[in-house]
Amino acid sequence: MKHYAGLDVSLKEISICVVDETGAVQARKTVACDPAAVTRFFAEKRIAPVLTVHESGQLSIWLQRSLSDLGLAVTCVDARVAHKVLSARLNKSDAADAEGLAQLARTGWITPVHVRSLDADRLRTLIGARDRLLRLRNDLERHVRGVLKTFGIRMTGIHQGKLRQSFRDQLAEAASREPVFGLIAEGFMTVHATLCSAAAAIHKDLRDLAKESELARRLMTVPGVGAIVALNFIAVVDRADRFGRSASIGAFLGLTPRRYQSGETDYQGRISKCGDAAMRTLLFEAATSLMCRVKRFSPLKSWALRLAARKGAKRARVAAARKIAVLMLTLWKTGADFRWTAEAAA
Repeated sequence: MKHYAGLDVSLKEISICVVDETGAVQARKTVACDPAAVTRFFAEKRIAPVLTVHESGQLSIWLQRSLSDLGLAVTCVDARVAHKVLSARLNKSDAADAEGLAQLARTGWITPVHVRSLDADRLRTLIGARDRLLRLRNDLERHVRGVLKTFGIRMTGIHQGKLRQSFRDQLAEAASREPVFGLIAEGFMTVHATLCSAAAAIHKDLRDLAKESELARRLMTVPGVGAIVALNFIAVVDRADRFGRSASIGAFLGLTPRRYQSGETDYQGRISKCGDAAMRTLLFEAATSLMCRVKRFSPLKSWALRLAARKGAKRARVAAARKIAVLMLTLWKTGADFRWTAEAAA
């Protein structure tokens, strides 16, 4: 007889429920949140589930990889879809949720979630750390500027070419003029220098990775796309064969309009904003660079500028971001480089 298992995962415990092909519960137990404990439970009960299902969550990626390495047929399902089914029960508990997931595995009414490879997650960790360091650095600079304005001290702009040393120079000068601020200026300067050096080191590592990756170099031939955009796109997509059509990447990244249709009502709203928010931000920046900074004209830039004249700059940049994503996925699949055709008119 075939068996199906559901795992309701929390940070400390995993609630396990096993049902047979008729839907009857065969075994239940709560074990420690450890893949070895889950496989040990199945071994003690002498059960080999045909399919084991768990929801997407904080530990789902680690659990999926670990259970797969231990030989279990395990699938991670979309928590939003599972919630719609599990919320139909009158009472909610971990045991009931585990049983509901087991029944979903039995019926096959599940939406599998792609779990990225380990290399993709390592790359995303580097990109995320760089982004966090830059945000902390900018927050510190804005805080210092706001505090100094209380004393009538207005700092000038910071130029990237000076590696932001001018900020620390102005901070030291302000500390000499205002004794109260001089007590904390040294700590601010130390933290600012540390953030700048750490972000620069990670940025250099990412640029080296982009140079070594043939795929990243090919994606960077698209106008407006740099090393960070290309690497993050590779990490988010992970496998190009996941998408049957290149145009599907727009909906995957939340760059397509939401649609509501019921009876006589049928309208499209704003973009869905599903998927990876950081990737959408980078694509929007790439579209902005394409329209404002890339001087060489191409059919892509000409189309974006014509759209901006009709619909406005923001809408045009969102549309250009989606088209850049579709173009990058197409280049990934075909193995070709971006081809600059004859100079196009604006």
